[in-house]
Amino acid sequence: MIRDAKKEWLIALTLIAPFAAIYGLVFVYPTIDMFLLSFTDAPLIGAGDYVGLENYTRLTSDRRFDTAVWNTAWFVVLSVIPGTFVALGIALAVSRLSGRLQTAVLALFFLPYILPVSVIYLIWDWTLNFQFGIAMHIFDALGIDRIPVFKSATWFIPAVALITVWWTCGFNVLLFLAGLRAIPQEIYEAAALDNAGRWKTFSRVTWPLLWPITALNFTIQLILQMKIFDQVYLFSQGGRPNDNLVMVYYIFQRAFQNNHGGRAAAVAVVLFFIVIVVSVLNFQLMRFAERKQ
Repeated sequence: MIRDAKKEWLIALTLIAPFAAIYGLVFVYPTIDMFLLSFTDAPLIGAGDYVGLENYTRLTSDRRFDTAVWNTAWFVVLSVIPGTFVALGIALAVSRLSGRLQTAVLALFFLPYILPVSVIYLIWDWTLNFQFGIAMHIFDALGIDRIPVFKSATWFIPAVALITVWWTCGFNVLLFLAGLRAIPQEIYEAAALDNAGRWKTFSRVTWPLLWPITALNFTIQLILQMKIFDQVYLFSQGGRPNDNLVMVYYIFQRAFQNNHGGRAAAVAVVLFFIVIVVSVLNFQLMRFAERKQ
């Protein structure tokens, strides 16, 4: 068959062009503009003067930036690691069910994931509100002092992490279920013939074969939770927002509340590189751990 290479290249470029144009317009151009903006003292809207690295050097002595970095890291630890293993446990349990019962249980776990963050806020504010929350009435009945969860610097991040795990768990469960269903049943039959118990079957068969799904799940959640904003913003209303800062919330404050577009862009650039570095390190560690298995 005679093939026209130039014609094939032309067709390929024609098909790729719409995606490339949209990608450049909504990602590449804004990213470049953000980098350029971070070297100026520009407001949110309008031009500014070039200030070099001043916006970045200011971050080293900015207490609110330190708080935002620490809270973001603490939230990632409390949400990504437990969320991954909770979803794995639920997926293992759901996989043992069958028929309509499995469908119903899976739907119950997935239902929170399809709810918007505003509804999640109302549900948990109704549950943990210091004055009228259901949990507080339970504390009263048990003789335990009420805890102002969303107004406490100690309890705020752990509470939001718990809510986030509950909210996003359904998606993670689906990923693990897909991985479990992809494991051939013949392997489990061979393990049963060797009189392998449940723990040995899990540690020698299920866990190694689920490792790629676990790595994917962990990486997705790591990237998503490092960019947390909605939950923190909503639950901070009426509380202590400066003590509950995370990176994106701090960018929001700088840009939309203080009208410091250049300084907000500098923080966004720092977050951009943190996400890239952490994602690459996580991917390499996962590959190393997979080779060790």
